[in-house]
Amino acid sequence: MVDIPMLFHSKNIASDAFLVTGGAGFIGSHIAEYLLKNGAGKVRVLDNLVNGFETNLAILKQYPAFEFMEGDIRNADTCQAACKGMDYVSHQAALGSVPRSIKEPVYFNEVNVGGFVNILKASVDHGIKQLVYASSSSVYGDEPTLPKKEEKTGRCLSPYAATKKTNELYAQVFADVYGLKIMGFRYFNIFGPRQDPDGPYAAVIPLFVKGILKRIPVYINGDGEQTRDFTFVENAVQINIKGMLTGNEAALNKVYNVAVGDRFSVNYLYETCKSQLNSDWEATYREPRHGDIRHSQADISLAKGLLDYQPTKNFEAGLIDTIDYFKTVYSN
Repeated sequence: MVDIPMLFHSKNIASDAFLVTGGAGFIGSHIAEYLLKNGAGKVRVLDNLVNGFETNLAILKQYPAFEFMEGDIRNADTCQAACKGMDYVSHQAALGSVPRSIKEPVYFNEVNVGGFVNILKASVDHGIKQLVYASSSSVYGDEPTLPKKEEKTGRCLSPYAATKKTNELYAQVFADVYGLKIMGFRYFNIFGPRQDPDGPYAAVIPLFVKGILKRIPVYINGDGEQTRDFTFVENAVQINIKGMLTGNEAALNKVYNVAVGDRFSVNYLYETCKSQLNSDWEATYREPRHGDIRHSQADISLAKGLLDYQPTKNFEAGLIDTIDYFKTVYSN
């Protein structure tokens, strides 16, 4: 469990109700837990448990203000019921993974686009005060400029990227046409405790840690010199809380990079994992992954300026916390 060392808000939220879609998943469960630990009046999680886990729900169920609704965002009536009586929405429910989206583009569109529009419509219908949603750094596509700035994107390189870019278009329309107060967050390689290390589309950091700890094959795509702005989950929690609760009108109806503003190679990541685990376990290199970008690093000045976003934990500190978590998971 991430031990949140500070409050990311000053507003009294004891009378406020929050909906976290995808709240049984990795990022969503951390957002829901923060709200519950810090006095939210009600936190409702909507999740179909396809990417969410009962173990995450067990953490949340200890709080009296927690409420779970099992359901799918592809169902409009479910989204209407989920938004009823809520004040704020953090929309995290989505399908991830570039490779999987290339294999299943229709499924990704149904969930990531159709489901998102259902949540937007329900938010309008039920008078949601502010809504924040997960976008992705994948929307930058083939735009080579570093660091990435929000206003400069390229061509999408995968169906997943296209769904997230479409989310941003719909968000703008719902802000302009329906007056919905909304903002999107382009996550850059979020990692941390509770990230799923299993399955064919697991993220790189839990895969590396699991492979080293269990001494099973670990694969690096391409030459490993591709770089990423690895961002600890606590920073994603911060931006979601500040985005929902901000009173700064100038911050609304925009999209923001959520990252640290630095970048590290996959090779450096793997060597750091080995070092922290006192291991000599070597990785196997294989072909580059289709749809991946070569380098990624965020300019986070917009989020700093309008939302007072200040990353609280850098890559190395977050990695140590994450490795400690997975040590416990795999100690049995």
